[in-house]
Amino acid sequence: MSLPPEKASELKQIIHQQLLKMDVHGRIREVLAETVREELAPEQQQLSTEDLIRALRQRGIIDDVMKELKFVTDVNETERTLAPKPSTHFVDREPPVLKKTNIDPTRRYLYLQVLGGKAFLEHLQEPEPLPGQICSTFTLCLHFRNQRFRSKPVPCACEPDFQDGFLLEIHKDSLGDGSKMVDATTMLSICDPVHMVLIKTDTFGETTLVASYFLEWRSVLAAENGITNVAVELLGVGTESKVSVGVLSIRLEMYPQLNKTLSSEITSTQFTLERQKTAEKERLFLVYAKQWWREYLQIRPTHNARLVKIFAQDENGVNRPVCSYVRPLRAGRLLDTPRQAARFVSVLGYERALVIGGGSGKQEQWCTLLAFLCRNKGDCEDHANLLCSLLLGFGLEAFVCVGTKAKGVPHTWVMTCGSDGTITFWESLTGHRYVHRPINPDDPPLAEQPKPLYPYRTIGCIFNHEKFFGNCQPSDAVEVCVFDLHDESKWKPMSGEAIKSVCAPGAASSVPPSPPLCASTIDAAVTSNEIEVQLRILVSEHRKDLGLSTVWDDQLSYLLSPALAAYELERTTGVCAGNEEFQDAVRRAVPDGHTFKGFPIHFVHRNARRVFATCLRSPFCEEIICCRGDQVRLAVRVRVFAYPESACAVWIMFACKYRSVL
Repeated sequence: MSLPPEKASELKQIIHQQLLKMDVHGRIREVLAETVREELAPEQQQLSTEDLIRALRQRGIIDDVMKELKFVTDVNETERTLAPKPSTHFVDREPPVLKKTNIDPTRRYLYLQVLGGKAFLEHLQEPEPLPGQICSTFTLCLHFRNQRFRSKPVPCACEPDFQDGFLLEIHKDSLGDGSKMVDATTMLSICDPVHMVLIKTDTFGETTLVASYFLEWRSVLAAENGITNVAVELLGVGTESKVSVGVLSIRLEMYPQLNKTLSSEITSTQFTLERQKTAEKERLFLVYAKQWWREYLQIRPTHNARLVKIFAQDENGVNRPVCSYVRPLRAGRLLDTPRQAARFVSVLGYERALVIGGGSGKQEQWCTLLAFLCRNKGDCEDHANLLCSLLLGFGLEAFVCVGTKAKGVPHTWVMTCGSDGTITFWESLTGHRYVHRPINPDDPPLAEQPKPLYPYRTIGCIFNHEKFFGNCQPSDAVEVCVFDLHDESKWKPMSGEAIKSVCAPGAASSVPPSPPLCASTIDAAVTSNEIEVQLRILVSEHRKDLGLSTVWDDQLSYLLSPALAAYELERTTGVCAGNEEFQDAVRRAVPDGHTFKGFPIHFVHRNARRVFATCLRSPFCEEIICCRGDQVRLAVRVRVFAYPESACAVWIMFACKYRSVL
């Protein structure tokens, strides 16, 4: 392997520094003197290189140097002995070295440093984590003008040790002005805030949304030397949105330095004008929405009971128009088809917003997109908003539907209108699709009616980023609904101009910009292997407790792979393929007189212990894991499918074969 000259000199420099640090030259001189004194005869005056290397090796000096240099291959060799890794897939597990960022001197940057936190009183009694101990961590996620950043995880404490810097490019997504140096006055007109989301990850890998904050960064434009320090008080989310959770110390710096800073009066006047403009737009929209609602109720008194949702509270308890939660979102090269987008959204975790205290009431909380993506889980509304945004990005006419499921449980899902009039429902929590064929209540009783397969019962309204329709048909039952959105006797529309005034990008500072999706950081092959190894250990220990021995059949385990790939393909595309080859391979692997049993199961998390506990609750899986008989051979195969935002679909199959004894 040849290295470029600059890399070779860099490597030589590292080795030279390490040798100096260990005082290897001094130790070689001692060995040389000792060897000359002890091993050479008085008449022999020459000492060969081989003699010296042999002497250094005997005294362990060469081994010491090699250990200190910490070559990556040595680390991976030890890892391969601890846990088997796929021989065809090698991954460098060395901690990543921070790279220097290339800075274009013709552009403006905002350097945001987080210099620690304090007053996180919920963690006042948190003990100091011992070295190597797994503990709960805080992670800070940032979004600014189509750029996303994530801090290093720090242990949860009353004063968490955040020490991170983020270089934010001011004109990242503006092609027209990206090539020229912007001045302070131009930057003052950029009203995009820095959206900061604080996530807590517990020792089991479960994530919690701690705080969501919009940082007004433009105060740095009036700061002397272009540097300012701010103490940011973070408030809780949901029912705790008025309670302080902690304070972050933040330092903002413009790079390169501004030739001329603005006065604080100018910046404060600009902020006041923006707030007044936004407040006026929101006031006018509220007046319009009230008028629209009055007109809607006058059509039919029963409309009062329909789920027509015009406003929804975000994680900070702020009421926002529902149309502002949806925006066309292009996934770049991370997702290729609308169905793949539906599969991605379905593998993000589902969790209802928590209610403090008793009662069966549902906590109202629609999350901003960044908070949902960073936490990697959310309620059905969050899933539906994201799926609708992605389908709009793929050029489909998509809407979020608000209605109920069985037993009157409120629910949201997505609907697309085909150019030929076909209405398709998309369930964002599962990725399932249903074609809607309405029942005509005026048909004679004996006429054959389509039987709906979808779980939805009623529908109150539909909306996207530009349109809002209230259902004003005589019945709000989904099965009899006609989705002719141009017929105002069936669907009462809101003014597109009114929606645009508060929901269009940049229309109101209270509507956060949509962040881009991030590629997965999960290595699917390595993660699959790690979960599989852990499951094998758990199964062996469980069988040992039952007094059973465990023999694994590696070939049978490998043969389960095509089935897992076919299951994921079917979930993504709706097409089942490859089943014949899988069945043929299993028949050939199982001898005559033997029985084969297999149990596939699907998860959206990577916790092997939780997986095993869930599998044992299934009588079919427990029968395989605890199989008794003659010539019992066990197999397990894990296949992780990685999606954007480090979401993943985990397919697992347990199997066994044994001689049937009658």
